[in-house]
Amino acid sequence: MPTPDFVLSLREKVGNDLLWLTGVTAVVTRGEGDDRELLVVRRADNGALTPVTGIVDPGEEPAVAAEREVLEEADVVAVAERLAWVQTLEPMTYPNGDRAQYMDLVFACRWVSGDPYPADGENTEAFWAPVTSLPDMPENMRRRVDAALAGEVAARFER
Repeated sequence: MPTPDFVLSLREKVGNDLLWLTGVTAVVTRGEGDDRELLVVRRADNGALTPVTGIVDPGEEPAVAAEREVLEEADVVAVAERLAWVQTLEPMTYPNGDRAQYMDLVFACRWVSGDPYPADGENTEAFWAPVTSLPDMPENMRRRVDAALAGEVAARFER
């Protein structure tokens, strides 16, 4: 589901005006040590390789949203284990003129089960990549992955 129903409903009222939304990035890993792998998807909208991302629904717990997005987008069951980073992204304008800005919550997630594939049409690929040789990603996505892989006890906060 590319655009949640609640966003479509808001858009009927506010048009293309800037919406403040909460997003999640689910950095899913499986394995240990040198064998550890990262779940990577190729976005259908721009072709970028990224971890799974999505929007938190009204009333939904953010960690639950991260787990839901992984299942919806890649048909993988994962458990959010740690909040790794909280950041506010720059405002963006979508091709249709809609404007949004996201508070992004990056979760370090552990794989439980499932073989990834592009399950809901938001992505054209879903696969495991060795953490030791990750594919090229947009800079901010790579920073999200690095924050989740760092294993820090406390979340990172921008100031």
